[in-house]
Amino acid sequence: MRIVILGPPGAGKGTQAAAIAESRSIPAISTGDIFRANIKNETELGQQVKEILASGGYVPDEVTNAIVRDRLVQDDARHGFLLDGYPRTPGQVEALDEMLAEQGVVLDVVLELTVDTDEVVQRLQQRARDQGRADDTEEVIRERMAIYVEETAPLASIYRERGLLRQVDGMGTVEEVRERISAALDRDRPQR
Repeated sequence: MRIVILGPPGAGKGTQAAAIAESRSIPAISTGDIFRANIKNETELGQQVKEILASGGYVPDEVTNAIVRDRLVQDDARHGFLLDGYPRTPGQVEALDEMLAEQGVVLDVVLELTVDTDEVVQRLQQRARDQGRADDTEEVIRERMAIYVEETAPLASIYRERGLLRQVDGMGTVEEVRERISAALDRDRPQR
Protein backbone atom coordinates (compact mmCIF):
# COMPACT_ATOMS: atom_id res chain seq x y z
CA MET A 1 0.00 0.00 0.00
CA ARG A 2 1.23 3.50 -0.86
CA ILE A 3 -0.05 6.04 1.65
CA VAL A 4 0.43 9.74 2.35
CA ILE A 5 -0.54 11.07 5.77
CA LEU A 6 -1.39 14.78 6.06
CA GLY A 7 -2.12 16.95 9.05
CA PRO A 8 -0.71 19.95 10.85
CA PRO A 9 2.40 19.66 12.99
CA GLY A 10 1.46 17.91 16.23
CA ALA A 11 -1.57 16.10 14.78
CA GLY A 12 -0.01 12.75 15.69
CA LYS A 13 1.16 11.81 12.20
CA GLY A 14 4.46 10.33 13.37
CA THR A 15 2.87 8.27 16.13
CA GLN A 16 0.17 6.95 13.81
CA ALA A 17 2.56 6.45 10.88
CA ALA A 18 4.69 4.04 12.90
CA ALA A 19 1.64 1.95 13.79
CA ILE A 20 0.29 1.96 10.23
CA ALA A 21 3.68 1.01 8.80
CA GLU A 22 4.06 -1.88 11.22
CA SER A 23 0.53 -3.20 10.63
CA ARG A 24 0.87 -2.93 6.82
CA SER A 25 4.53 -4.11 6.65
CA ILE A 26 5.68 -0.97 4.84
CA PRO A 27 8.31 1.62 5.78
CA ALA A 28 7.22 4.89 7.38
CA ILE A 29 9.20 7.60 5.64
CA SER A 30 9.32 10.85 7.60
CA THR A 31 11.06 13.79 6.01
CA GLY A 32 11.20 15.39 9.46
CA ASP A 33 13.08 12.38 10.85
CA ILE A 34 15.49 12.46 7.91
CA PHE A 35 16.12 16.17 8.47
CA ARG A 36 16.59 15.75 12.25
CA ALA A 37 19.09 12.93 11.67
CA ASN A 38 21.08 15.21 9.37
CA ILE A 39 20.98 17.98 11.98
CA LYS A 40 22.15 15.58 14.69
CA ASN A 41 24.97 14.30 12.49
CA GLU A 42 25.89 17.91 11.61
CA THR A 43 25.85 17.27 7.86
CA GLU A 44 25.80 20.12 5.36
CA LEU A 45 22.11 19.46 4.78
CA GLY A 46 21.60 19.39 8.54
CA GLN A 47 23.09 22.85 8.97
CA GLN A 48 20.83 24.29 6.25
CA VAL A 49 17.76 22.61 7.67
CA LYS A 50 18.55 23.69 11.25
CA GLU A 51 18.52 27.37 10.27
CA ILE A 52 15.26 27.01 8.33
CA LEU A 53 13.45 25.07 11.07
CA ALA A 54 14.63 27.46 13.79
CA SER A 55 12.69 30.22 12.04
CA GLY A 56 9.58 28.02 11.58
CA GLY A 57 10.02 27.69 7.82
CA TYR A 58 9.92 24.68 5.50
CA VAL A 59 12.87 23.14 3.70
CA PRO A 60 12.90 24.11 -0.03
CA ASP A 61 11.10 21.72 -2.40
CA GLU A 62 14.17 20.84 -4.45
CA VAL A 63 16.02 19.56 -1.36
CA THR A 64 13.03 17.66 -0.01
CA ASN A 65 12.14 16.18 -3.43
CA ALA A 66 15.66 14.85 -3.90
CA ILE A 67 15.65 13.19 -0.47
CA VAL A 68 12.26 11.58 -1.06
CA ARG A 69 13.18 10.42 -4.59
CA ASP A 70 16.28 8.72 -3.20
CA ARG A 71 14.30 7.06 -0.41
CA LEU A 72 11.44 5.75 -2.57
CA VAL A 73 13.77 3.71 -4.79
CA GLN A 74 15.24 1.80 -1.87
CA ASP A 75 14.28 -1.89 -1.74
CA ASP A 76 12.04 -1.72 1.33
CA ALA A 77 9.80 0.91 -0.33
CA ARG A 78 9.31 -0.84 -3.67
CA HIS A 79 6.07 -2.56 -2.62
CA GLY A 80 4.63 0.21 -0.50
CA PHE A 81 5.36 3.02 1.90
CA LEU A 82 3.83 5.64 4.12
CA LEU A 83 4.98 9.22 3.57
CA ASP A 84 4.78 11.48 6.63
CA GLY A 85 5.61 15.16 6.09
CA TYR A 86 5.66 14.90 2.31
CA PRO A 87 4.25 16.28 0.11
CA ARG A 88 3.69 19.68 1.70
CA THR A 89 3.14 21.87 -1.35
CA PRO A 90 1.40 21.51 -4.75
CA GLY A 91 4.86 21.48 -6.33
CA GLN A 92 5.81 18.52 -4.18
CA VAL A 93 2.56 16.76 -5.21
CA GLU A 94 3.67 17.12 -8.84
CA ALA A 95 7.17 15.87 -8.01
CA LEU A 96 5.73 12.85 -6.16
CA ASP A 97 3.43 12.12 -9.12
CA GLU A 98 6.49 12.09 -11.40
CA MET A 99 8.46 9.82 -9.02
CA LEU A 100 5.60 7.33 -8.81
CA ALA A 101 4.99 7.44 -12.58
CA GLU A 102 8.66 6.58 -13.14
CA GLN A 103 8.11 3.48 -11.00
CA GLY A 104 4.78 2.66 -12.67
CA VAL A 105 2.80 2.93 -9.41
CA VAL A 106 0.20 5.25 -7.87
CA LEU A 107 -0.88 6.32 -4.40
CA ASP A 108 -3.59 4.17 -2.83
CA VAL A 109 -4.87 6.60 -0.21
CA VAL A 110 -4.18 9.96 1.44
CA LEU A 111 -5.12 10.23 5.10
CA GLU A 112 -5.71 13.64 6.63
CA LEU A 113 -5.70 13.90 10.42
CA THR A 114 -7.93 16.77 11.51
CA VAL A 115 -7.27 18.40 14.89
CA ASP A 116 -8.02 21.53 16.91
CA THR A 117 -5.29 24.21 16.63
CA ASP A 118 -5.15 25.00 20.36
CA GLU A 119 -4.88 21.27 21.11
CA VAL A 120 -1.98 21.00 18.67
CA VAL A 121 -0.14 23.89 20.33
CA GLN A 122 -0.55 22.19 23.73
CA ARG A 123 0.61 18.82 22.34
CA LEU A 124 3.72 20.33 20.76
CA GLN A 125 4.64 22.32 23.83
CA GLN A 126 4.39 19.12 25.87
CA ARG A 127 6.50 17.25 23.27
CA ALA A 128 9.10 20.03 23.46
CA ARG A 129 9.31 19.57 27.23
CA ASP A 130 9.41 15.77 27.00
CA GLN A 131 11.92 15.51 24.14
CA GLY A 132 13.92 18.70 24.59
CA ARG A 133 13.01 19.92 21.11
CA ALA A 134 14.04 23.56 20.96
CA ASP A 135 12.18 24.07 17.66
CA ASP A 136 8.79 23.65 19.38
CA THR A 137 8.28 27.09 20.98
CA GLU A 138 4.74 28.50 20.86
CA GLU A 139 5.78 31.21 18.39
CA VAL A 140 7.37 28.68 16.03
CA ILE A 141 4.42 26.28 16.42
CA ARG A 142 1.94 28.99 15.47
CA GLU A 143 4.13 30.01 12.50
CA ARG A 144 4.21 26.38 11.33
CA MET A 145 0.43 26.18 11.68
CA ALA A 146 0.02 29.32 9.55
CA ILE A 147 2.35 27.89 6.90
CA TYR A 148 0.46 24.59 7.01
CA VAL A 149 -2.88 26.30 6.42
CA GLU A 150 -1.46 28.40 3.59
CA GLU A 151 0.69 25.83 1.79
CA THR A 152 -0.23 22.30 2.82
CA ALA A 153 -3.94 22.27 3.62
CA PRO A 154 -4.77 22.88 -0.08
CA LEU A 155 -3.29 19.45 -0.84
CA ALA A 156 -6.39 17.93 0.72
CA SER A 157 -8.42 19.50 -2.09
CA ILE A 158 -6.08 18.08 -4.74
CA TYR A 159 -6.34 14.58 -3.31
CA ARG A 160 -10.09 14.90 -2.69
CA GLU A 161 -10.56 15.68 -6.40
CA ARG A 162 -8.57 12.52 -7.23
CA GLY A 163 -10.78 10.41 -4.94
CA LEU A 164 -7.88 9.54 -2.63
CA LEU A 165 -8.56 11.65 0.48
CA ARG A 166 -9.89 10.11 3.67
CA GLN A 167 -10.25 12.51 6.59
CA VAL A 168 -9.79 11.05 10.05
CA ASP A 169 -10.59 12.80 13.35
CA GLY A 170 -7.19 13.11 15.05
CA MET A 171 -8.62 14.06 18.44
CA GLY A 172 -8.79 11.53 21.26
CA THR A 173 -6.46 8.85 22.52
CA VAL A 174 -3.76 7.32 20.33
CA GLU A 175 -5.77 4.08 20.27
CA GLU A 176 -9.02 5.81 19.27
CA VAL A 177 -7.31 7.59 16.38
CA ARG A 178 -5.54 4.36 15.37
CA GLU A 179 -8.90 2.56 15.17
CA ARG A 180 -10.36 5.33 13.00
CA ILE A 181 -7.34 5.17 10.69
CA SER A 182 -7.56 1.40 10.41
CA ALA A 183 -11.24 1.66 9.48
CA ALA A 184 -10.44 4.32 6.86
CA LEU A 185 -7.67 2.18 5.33
CA ASP A 186 -9.77 -0.96 5.31
CA ARG A 187 -12.63 0.64 3.35
CA ASP A 188 -12.79 -0.23 -0.31
CA ARG A 189 -10.08 1.42 -2.37
CA PRO A 190 -11.23 4.81 -3.71
CA GLN A 191 -12.40 5.01 -7.33
CA ARG A 192 -10.08 6.80 -9.71
